[in-house]
Amino acid sequence: MLTLHRVRGVRLVHDGALDAGYAVVVDGARIAAVGPYEELFAAYGERARVREWDGVLTPGRYEPHGAALLEAAYHPDPREADELGGEPLTGAALAALGMTEARWGASARRGLQRLLATGTTALTGPFTRPAVRTAVQRSGLVELPGPVPRVLAAGEPAHFAVFGEDGACLATVLAGRLVHRRR
Repeated sequence: MLTLHRVRGVRLVHDGALDAGYAVVVDGARIAAVGPYEELFAAYGERARVREWDGVLTPGRYEPHGAALLEAAYHPDPREADELGGEPLTGAALAALGMTEARWGASARRGLQRLLATGTTALTGPFTRPAVRTAVQRSGLVELPGPVPRVLAAGEPAHFAVFGEDGACLATVLAGRLVHRRR
C-alpha cells in the first residue's frame, strides 16, 4: 500500500537542512519518493493514503546505548507500578528481582516502546540476552554497529520519525509500519 506522509518539512539526514514543503511516499517497507508535496500528490495522490503530520520528518533518532538500556535495566510492567514504580530499575533493585528470560523479554518490549515513543529508529547492540535480542529483532528497530549516517531516499528502507515543533515525537515508522503515534 502506498502512503504519502505530508509534513511541514523533511530532513534527509537527521541534523540536515530542512526541505520545507517536502513529503515522503512509502510503498510497503521502502521509500518510493521524496520531494515537494504537490509533485508527489500529483504523481501518487489518487493511489496513496495521505497521512498529515504537523512536524518535521527525519531518519529518526539513533540510540548508541541501546543494549545497555535494554539489558541493564528492568522496565516494570504497569501492573507492578505500585510495588516497583514506573521508572527502569538498575543495580541492587534489579538484582533483587530474580530475572528470568521471559521477564527480560517482557521488559525489553516495554523498553522498546519507550524508545519508539522518542522517535528512535536505530540502536546499537550487541544484545547478549536471547530474549532481549529477539524483542529487538521483532520490533523492527535497526541494529547498527555505531553511528552510521542514515539518509531518506527513494529505495531506502522506510525507517523515520516525525517530530513536532516542541521536539516531541509525533510518529515513528519502521519498515513502512506506523509503530508509534502520539495521542
